[in-house]
Amino acid sequence: MNKGKHQKSGTRTRSVPSFAESEGIHLEQPVFKRVVLKVSGESLAGQNGYGIDADMIISIAEQIKEVVELGVQVAIVCGGGNIWRGIAGSASGIDRATADYMGMLATVMNSLALQDALEQIDVPTRVQTSISMQQIAEPYIRRRAIRHLEKGRVVIFAAGTGNPFFSTDTTAALRAAEIEAEVILMAKNKVDGVYSADPFKDSTAEKFEQLTYMDVLNKNLGVMDSTASSLCMDNNIPLIVFAITEQGNIKRVVLGEKIGTIVKGSVD
Repeated sequence: MNKGKHQKSGTRTRSVPSFAESEGIHLEQPVFKRVVLKVSGESLAGQNGYGIDADMIISIAEQIKEVVELGVQVAIVCGGGNIWRGIAGSASGIDRATADYMGMLATVMNSLALQDALEQIDVPTRVQTSISMQQIAEPYIRRRAIRHLEKGRVVIFAAGTGNPFFSTDTTAALRAAEIEAEVILMAKNKVDGVYSADPFKDSTAEKFEQLTYMDVLNKNLGVMDSTASSLCMDNNIPLIVFAITEQGNIKRVVLGEKIGTIVKGSVD
């Protein structure tokens, strides 16, 4: 067995540390070694709603640096909704597959912008794309991605899965399973967790602290699409949904603080 290689076992079970242990206490050590951070395109747009907001992307980069400095291996999947949405494009008459490929290119633009922001603050970063574009990024190679992470580099997975009809949420679930990440951190721009209804439209909407993936699927809560939810459930990958707009939240989640909503195979 090669030194430093991430250990594999016959039956892998990922578990989130007990949040009851912390009860708001700031833990000294990170509770995760390797994470996948899912950053929505809307988060990169900030309050503008479209495009890339310079202040927001710098804020996100600074939060990621805090986590890297704790020794946590960070892989990132960027959405592309701030630039283009495949479903919206197909609704306007563009072929669905073509619209989805356009969305993949939007994620590459976001990934390059985030890479630049990270490297400006001295965080070594690699972008790997599912569609070959070697002039600007590496092709996605699982073993190479893991090696980058082991060397302390941030890896950004761009261009989705490389296939139309699959969301970037599914990309996050797939890459998390492939690199054996312990958790997916789903960073949201507008909400601080999962609610029973849209909290901006329904004042009675209830925020959940814990959910199972079956809850998400059966109640159609819209946390992520059914393909991504099923992939996480089948591979025992927990998901934590939280607000990225509050500075330091990524670090808080990694340190085990009880914020946002946790989704996993079963509720404690």
